[in-house]
Amino acid sequence: MSAAAPAPRIAFDRVSVRFATAHGPLQVVEDVSFTVADREFVSIIGPSGCGKTTMMNIVAGFVAPTAGSVTLDGKPVGGPGPERGVIFQEYGVFPWLTVEENIAFGLNLAANRMSAAEKREVVQRYMRLMGLADFARAYPKTLSGGMRQRLAIARAYAVRPQFLLMDEPFGALDAQTRSHMQDLLLEVLAAEGKTVMLITHSVEEAIYLSSKIIVVTARPSRIRSVIAVPFPYPRDESLHERPEFGELRSHIRDLVMKEYAAQQRQVSADPARRPG
Repeated sequence: MSAAAPAPRIAFDRVSVRFATAHGPLQVVEDVSFTVADREFVSIIGPSGCGKTTMMNIVAGFVAPTAGSVTLDGKPVGGPGPERGVIFQEYGVFPWLTVEENIAFGLNLAANRMSAAEKREVVQRYMRLMGLADFARAYPKTLSGGMRQRLAIARAYAVRPQFLLMDEPFGALDAQTRSHMQDLLLEVLAAEGKTVMLITHSVEEAIYLSSKIIVVTARPSRIRSVIAVPFPYPRDESLHERPEFGELRSHIRDLVMKEYAAQQRQVSADPARRPG
């Protein structure tokens, strides 16, 4: 008899979300079901404003579904928790703390407390990884935008959460830094093992990083397609040059562009549905 499949770490079960607006109820997510397995890297991709971030915010504990349920290790998500690290596109740093103090912040919380020596080691490790070692005592206002985002990522990585919830974390970075951060994320995952949910608009990024890609429709978000990425880990930049990568990129891009077109038709028919 074969062993039973392990229970998913994250499970969406017929989830819908509706928000009240000045124009009446707005359906953002509708009847969405999917799972994320242990150490699986799942990217969600679809048109801007379609509800992707809302789905991530449910897992983070910031938003409750209107219908259906989201469970984490079999238990309903009841709010934020230290086992989930959240990285937004905006710079999530404290302007009154230095670089090293920002990275150390989460390590001082009760859920993550460690010895002073361990904390120094962790802070030094992530400052080195993110290229911030020379700016340890600098304040965020003195850093470039890309460096502030690297600092935000370092702070999230440092507490070593079981789950990484990432909303366009590399979107504000230049192409070279973005590529470096993608490779660094894969390096961290290989060393530490995490379950990841990534929101992205980049088809290439989704393929390069993910083990599974969920394409969602124009608002309200529904599941259009679930695609298993066939490339094994570890991965490197040469993957982008493989014909199979290009074929998968074209297929997913076609799905996404059809949803962008559907979204534009929605806006033309009813300007109140404009993403935002």
